[in-house]
Amino acid sequence: MAEIEIDGVPADPARLAALGLLNYGHFTTLRVEAGAARGLTLHLDRLVRDCRTLFGTELDRAAVRERIRAVLPADGAPVTVRVTCYDPALGLERPAAPAAPALLVTTRPAAAAVPPPLRARTAAYRRELPGVKHVGLFGLVHHRRAAQLAGYDDVLLTDEGGLVTEGATWNIGFLVGDKLVRPEGPSLPGVTEALLTGAYDGPQSREPVRAAELARFDAAFALNAGIGLRPLAAVDGTAFDPDHPLLAELRAAYLGVAAEPV
Repeated sequence: MAEIEIDGVPADPARLAALGLLNYGHFTTLRVEAGAARGLTLHLDRLVRDCRTLFGTELDRAAVRERIRAVLPADGAPVTVRVTCYDPALGLERPAAPAAPALLVTTRPAAAAVPPPLRARTAAYRRELPGVKHVGLFGLVHHRRAAQLAGYDDVLLTDEGGLVTEGATWNIGFLVGDKLVRPEGPSLPGVTEALLTGAYDGPQSREPVRAAELARFDAAFALNAGIGLRPLAAVDGTAFDPDHPLLAELRAAYLGVAAEPV
């Protein structure tokens, strides 16, 4: 069963209103199983960093962990936990007023298995403050919806010059031979991306990747905390090998990262 709490008590609709009316805040999403999560420290780092950026306040890491522990199922079943930091009292007229951010913690059942390979369509779009995992998702959802209406699964974002940056809610990686390539450009520093690149001992680089030149890669994959590593079958008209043998090696490297107790 899903849980929704604000500062440790059941969510009050009145305190949720600020998210719907102002939509100013930040969050992180992590998969927790048996009371532990891969990259927990990095998720906490993100929350602390983004809280300074958006609110100019210091977030209590211990309080975040306590709030996560409080919503975890007693049987240790895997769940996806989202921690959102926002100020219920923040107003549209005075967003520079001293902030008192609250922690909205929600859970949902985690995906049982990796979903089938993605087919993505490119779209030129840049998120506001791309280095922050903020709650301003309108543009992403709009472009994802447009891609799905056109027969694709999701959207891959590019800049105005056609350079690949990131997926709607995921980072992207490419393989050429045994080399792992991550695109340069404004994007969210992904926790799963950081864990994978730290675990993979093969050659790696970060370099400009043009959407018009994706055929030079053998395989491509999406990365986020909810799915881990998900192969891409195609981007626009370029097909990739979703069964490339190195994808299994990369997935094993990621799954081999030790989870941290919450």
